Amino acid sequence: MSESSTISSLYSAHLSGAVDSSVAEVVTSVGIDIGTTTTQCVISRLTVKNTAPGTLVPRMEITDKEVIYRSDIHFTPITGDNLVDTDAVFRLINAEFTRAGISPSDIDTGAVIITGETAKKENARRISGEMAGYAGDFVVATAGGKLESVIAGRGSGASDYSRRHFLTVANIDIGGGTANIGVYRCGKVIDSCCINVGGHLLRVDPEGGQVVQVTEPMARVLDDLRLSLSPGALVDPQLVEIICRRMAEVVANALKTKKLAGLEDALMMTAPLRLDYEVDCVMISGGVADHAYTTAPCDTLKEIARYGDIGPMLGRQVRQVFKAEGMEMIRPTETIRATVIGAGAQTVDVSGSTIVVSDERLPMKNIPVVIPFGEGIPENPEEIADAVGRGVSSLYEAMDLEPLAIGIQGDGYLSYKKVQLLARGLLSGLAPLIRAGHPVVVVMEQDSGKVLGQSLRALNPGAQVICVDQIEVGEGDYIDIGRSIAGGTVVPVVIKTLVFETRQS
Repeated sequence: MSESSTISSLYSAHLSGAVDSSVAEVVTSVGIDIGTTTTQCVISRLTVKNTAPGTLVPRMEITDKEVIYRSDIHFTPITGDNLVDTDAVFRLINAEFTRAGISPSDIDTGAVIITGETAKKENARRISGEMAGYAGDFVVATAGGKLESVIAGRGSGASDYSRRHFLTVANIDIGGGTANIGVYRCGKVIDSCCINVGGHLLRVDPEGGQVVQVTEPMARVLDDLRLSLSPGALVDPQLVEIICRRMAEVVANALKTKKLAGLEDALMMTAPLRLDYEVDCVMISGGVADHAYTTAPCDTLKEIARYGDIGPMLGRQVRQVFKAEGMEMIRPTETIRATVIGAGAQTVDVSGSTIVVSDERLPMKNIPVVIPFGEGIPENPEEIADAVGRGVSSLYEAMDLEPLAIGIQGDGYLSYKKVQLLARGLLSGLAPLIRAGHPVVVVMEQDSGKVLGQSLRALNPGAQVICVDQIEVGEGDYIDIGRSIAGGTVVPVVIKTLVFETRQS
């Protein structure tokens, strides 16, 4: 397999013995976040070293990371047709590269995350496709509400906080167009949802106080309040406070009410939270977060609409509503910059030789990994299906499914009976993806890929199956799977771990 990235080259060099495995190498990584309201990038240097003993297959991991450049936070360029202005995005990123004193050819690896309302724009896929070939070896994720919730919770530090303190933490990432809730327990995402609440849903001229734009979700909020606003109308701080308080109540209710109705139901963009658990504390990240944790002036219209929207007041109302509800708010490590700084921990590996693959579906790139069995594989297919289904629904809404890989950790023995139970549960839990035409992708540590793959095919001959073994993956990883080599006996796999400034386990 030919890989362009420096990390892949390092892997090959270590594998061949061409370099000393004890010597660390430094790569340049970039993280780019294109959101509803803002676009930003972060450039970092990642120290990469082979952490496997010299006699084993190399495992390239990050041992240090240093942010060397943070871009300005720019408004995301939008055309008159309400589409993302792709050319303007590229000009913006190029300008930041110039300010940082680097060129695209200097970038070894990175990640582009397209989030919020921009992920729904017609040309979002074009952006992700062009960015993927722009510089280095990129992970590109067009994140719908659920996947964005998961990414934001890792970037803010909520995931790690829940792991270190053995708590259930809800991270609420409130941006310009959406509020994404990711719930973490002991470091693992257990639930997520997306709400059409954000600071940019009502655009206001900070000088004259006139309404510039009323979005469709904002029209629903106004209707709920029996208010009416249109472009050109004048607003005052008291009116903005009423609107923002209602939006903050919608977010708070999503964390405590199982059966939503009225405005809460109308603004819910995904299935609501299951709430079969108790939330211990919440974190707020995203563009609105700083205003939720500070007491900066937010009284005059000029202060409220300093960014041309109502984000500052929304942040203040979130703080006040959550305090009134008795919800403990923990300040995250990162707020508006709770985003990736790249994808540096790439491991190039080769699967075991006992695998089953539908070669016509390969190669596959940038497949997110879900680890549904955190405490071992359940004992019956119903529980397996339920765990897998929850893993799928934590990333995707039912009508917006994309390929994903089920990661099965642990290298313990799997009996033939256990493999059959696992196969039945996987097919049941992945049924929506199979109906949508996506393959069943399983990546496992156990040397059982062939028997599991054959069992999956026997139980559902119409399903396309890619089942590879002797590969170790983690929650939140992305993988590339190449076409089979060595006479179809093995496949090359690239495991790409997103890198955040916050501590991650």
